[in-house]
Amino acid sequence: MYVLKNDCLHVRIKKTGAELSSIVGNGKEYLWEGNPAYWAGQAPILFPFVGKLKNDTYRYKGQHYSLPQHGFFRRSEDITLLEQSDTRLLFSLKSNPKTRSVFPFEFEFQTAYELQGTKINIRHEVLNLGNDKLWFSLGEHPAFCCSLTDKKAKHDQCFLEFEEKETASTSLLTKEGLIGPEEKEILKESQFLELPETIFDADALVFQKMNSKKVTLHNRKEGKLVTLAYRDFPYLGIWSKPMAPYVCIEPWLGIADPYDSEQNLENKKGILSLETGKSFRASYSIEVHLKE
Repeated sequence: MYVLKNDCLHVRIKKTGAELSSIVGNGKEYLWEGNPAYWAGQAPILFPFVGKLKNDTYRYKGQHYSLPQHGFFRRSEDITLLEQSDTRLLFSLKSNPKTRSVFPFEFEFQTAYELQGTKINIRHEVLNLGNDKLWFSLGEHPAFCCSLTDKKAKHDQCFLEFEEKETASTSLLTKEGLIGPEEKEILKESQFLELPETIFDADALVFQKMNSKKVTLHNRKEGKLVTLAYRDFPYLGIWSKPMAPYVCIEPWLGIADPYDSEQNLENKKGILSLETGKSFRASYSIEVHLKE
């Protein structure tokens, strides 16, 4: 476990998956604890894909490859620490025989965490080290406590505030976790999204078209908890297990396969490409609203 700290925050990060494991401010924990009774994750990083592949399979240059939901980075034990200080950590995963067996590209994927007052700035950089175009997606999956004082508080005690008024629909997921053919309007000229008991009964809310690039999680009694700013990310997922004591706010560069996907990597919805020798960067931030 690695530690970052300044006058405002004390943050812990696991070596496995370079995953956030704790965000403490004024003695209060903001990040979900990862209780497996609900969900064992805390803040996995999603690479090289976001969401489910159809039949957990994709095709590239005539070959078929298999990967589980959200890719391999979140469970990787091969991540190297490149830089460390009290307020900054830089991690790297380079392609190796294990990754090449399921993702046939030469790459380096870097993740940096840096504290700035009450903010955690997270930056990702993808480098194409091979001779072919690199195809990939990436995303975030942080889960936040619904209350700073009551571990049993459920998501119906919270609501989300978006940066702008939104009229937005969620893409309904199939039972396999793929993007289905139907949508459901969730927001109508509103900045506020309630999180009632049944809102996650059909899995995550998946927003493909929103104007806002910032969202704040509120507890009705405690006020603002965290604000995420994600200018570089075009998709947003909101998820929890039904009536669980956490809410995931997930900025994505990529999305699950549609139900009728042909499973060809180069035509995958939301896929990014990177020419040989080039790099790609994307950043977002988590702002903690400290309480006395």
